[in-house]
Amino acid sequence: MEHKRNLPLLRSILLFTNYFLIIAALYQLKPASRSIFIEQVGSAHLPYVWIATALSLALIISFYNRLVARFSRMHVVIGTVLVLITLLALFRLVLASPSQVSAFGFYIFVDILSVLLVEQFWSLSNTINSEHDGHRWYALIGTGGLLGGVLGGMGAHALITYAGMDTLDLLPVAALILILLMALTLLMQRFGLYHENAGDSADRHVDSSFWRTIVGNRYLMLIATLLLLSQIIEPLVEFQFMHAVEAAFSDREERTAYLGSFFSLLSSVAIGVNLLITPLIHRFFGAIAGLTLQPLAVAFSTLFFISAPGLFAAATLKIADRGLSYSINRASKELLYIPINAVLIFQAKAWIDMFGYRVFKILGSVMILLLTQWLWFSVPITAISWLTLIICALWGWTLIIVNKEFRKVSRHSIANKDNPE
Repeated sequence: MEHKRNLPLLRSILLFTNYFLIIAALYQLKPASRSIFIEQVGSAHLPYVWIATALSLALIISFYNRLVARFSRMHVVIGTVLVLITLLALFRLVLASPSQVSAFGFYIFVDILSVLLVEQFWSLSNTINSEHDGHRWYALIGTGGLLGGVLGGMGAHALITYAGMDTLDLLPVAALILILLMALTLLMQRFGLYHENAGDSADRHVDSSFWRTIVGNRYLMLIATLLLLSQIIEPLVEFQFMHAVEAAFSDREERTAYLGSFFSLLSSVAIGVNLLITPLIHRFFGAIAGLTLQPLAVAFSTLFFISAPGLFAAATLKIADRGLSYSINRASKELLYIPINAVLIFQAKAWIDMFGYRVFKILGSVMILLLTQWLWFSVPITAISWLTLIICALWGWTLIIVNKEFRKVSRHSIANKDNPE
């Protein structure tokens, strides 16, 4: 009996470790992929690789979903990790003499690795935890990923700065972490901690035509619009940040070390906001106030970047965007779904978070290319900041409308609970 009571805690600690290893491996690879791309291709071509990544993900996710339908989740997870480790070994050999093609491909590979491993982790976690366990333990489990970002980024910086390693040495380090991840996953399966919950997962099929329901639902369309605006902002901010990094560092190892320490700082900010600010904002001001912080922070940071363009201002802008997106914005966005019907929540999130995320990021990338390369005129990097400010203003205006709709939907949901038919 005591063993059964402790099982959710033990499983959550191991899932915390699992997620920690995934993000720690990723933060060995992100600084390397960005640094190599800047060296071989240049920051001006980043929108092309973002578009290519989104299109590649669309193809891979379709194939991946067929694998999940045919094989057990555990076999798919282990098979995926083995393939990723093999590809890391191949990229280590190819990048010994890097080219534009190999740098472009490695950047796409790292982003796909991120999406696949994180999606697999949460998908598997959702099948082995009940809804009650999810509400109780997911905050702890999610913190494992943020901590992995902190220590993974610090580790990448330390290995290059103090251990005498170079950028390419981070690839076998990441592969070693993935081997530990695979061993932990097999260990959890061996002791029955990956036994799938026979809950409502069978009902979670998303109709391919469900987008019509979203378009016809004003509240869901407003949530999708918020995502649209935040995802258009992300490539604009990333483009300015990576351009500043390229200008500040000509040496690959210095650039990689800086990116490792920066990603560690970014995750640290996200943890601090998640633990200290998010609970207070939600308790005293609510979800809409939480959603307002990111566009405000991005707008003020953009003005700072316009007045003093440089690496420090660009890094501040990046932290204002991603540091809040990974913490209070994500938690606040989930609260918007609470008043919606449970089945509708799953289907809406599947469309908005999976399909919409990729399409909207492509739109932001296309905007950058129009302003910098495709039109008969081009604008300086700082001029992109004015577009960012315009989108922040639209973001704020949308939040005002969402606030009114959120109150209306919440009142309707409470009324239905008080007066069930």
